[in-house]
Amino acid sequence: MVLSILRATTSLARASLLILITVIPQFVFAAPNTIEMWGRQGCPYCAEAKDYLAELQTRRPQTRVIYYDVVRDSAARERFVMLNAAHQVTRPGVPAFLVGDHYLIGWSATETPREIEAILAGKPLASAGHTQLPNPALSEIDPARLGLPLFTATIGLLDGFNPCAMWVLVFVLSLLVNLKDRSKVLLIGGTFILTSGIVYFAFMAAWLNVFLLVGVSRVTQIILGMIAMAIGVFNVKDYFALGYGVSLSIPESAKPAIYIRARQVLRAESIGAALGAVIVLAVMVNMVEFLCTSGLPAVYTQVLASRNLPAWQYYAYLALYNVFYMLDDALLLAAAVATLRITKLQERGGRVLKLISGVVMLLLGFALAVRPDWLEWTRFGL
Repeated sequence: MVLSILRATTSLARASLLILITVIPQFVFAAPNTIEMWGRQGCPYCAEAKDYLAELQTRRPQTRVIYYDVVRDSAARERFVMLNAAHQVTRPGVPAFLVGDHYLIGWSATETPREIEAILAGKPLASAGHTQLPNPALSEIDPARLGLPLFTATIGLLDGFNPCAMWVLVFVLSLLVNLKDRSKVLLIGGTFILTSGIVYFAFMAAWLNVFLLVGVSRVTQIILGMIAMAIGVFNVKDYFALGYGVSLSIPESAKPAIYIRARQVLRAESIGAALGAVIVLAVMVNMVEFLCTSGLPAVYTQVLASRNLPAWQYYAYLALYNVFYMLDDALLLAAAVATLRITKLQERGGRVLKLISGVVMLLLGFALAVRPDWLEWTRFGL
């Protein structure tokens, strides 16, 4: 009798133990069947992640996938911000995934699927929380990296060394120094530079808003890259054969009107009239030199639009770009004010500037159209 009771007790214990190690974990550590993903239109890594999740659903029909666009869906964006705060994420980015209580940030074609499927299979990572994947898929903000600010400053500075814009400024300063009045040279020349910067900022903001509106796709990148390479070819050609064939310069037919406007500044009867005339001149010059200067800002604003940033940061970067764009003009003005002399831009110098601009456009265009991964370092910024 006692032996029977012992055997029954042993069997019950074994059954209880079996329940403990098999059935209960299925409730306590139940594998999730929902994946939430945050991304945005135009993000190539988000597109790769969506393709993977679609394929995953064909293999696991029970898995539910929910997509959120952090740019177009304000509610999703607010939840994304709250989720990052809850997980103490200091480097937020997209794509991001919430699988059960695991929050994964970034995309790696090898690591991300492995981690997601491990969680779905009930074999979660060591502990719940967030995982920052070590790859360039993030549109994050990292104070330790200066990718986007450095890219902005470099392209803005190179864009500033544009022979079209510099030619007009040098001509205006060559007239102003004849006044032998440093304060007038500074005021009128500074107004010309400031107005040019404002017009250029507005021009770039228009480019940016077009890209933000229509989104950034591979087709857009390829088309823009091809256009940039074509502009680069024309500029390089001008170094070797200026004046022959197609040239992206201020047309000769427009130069007489610019000369007349510039001399009106000098002949103005009052300082107010002179400032008004130089503002009109700056606006006119920026409209005329559109083809000459549109390449670099078009490529830059496309790269900027592809980054997931708050609205104010987009315009802060445009402002930073324009500061460096006007830096060479400001240095020319400072030299003219200090010496009351100005050295005219010679043809040789103009050709060199065309060559530099052309090479930069060729490289950026090629990167945009063929190797967009070369521009991934610009995802890191302040």
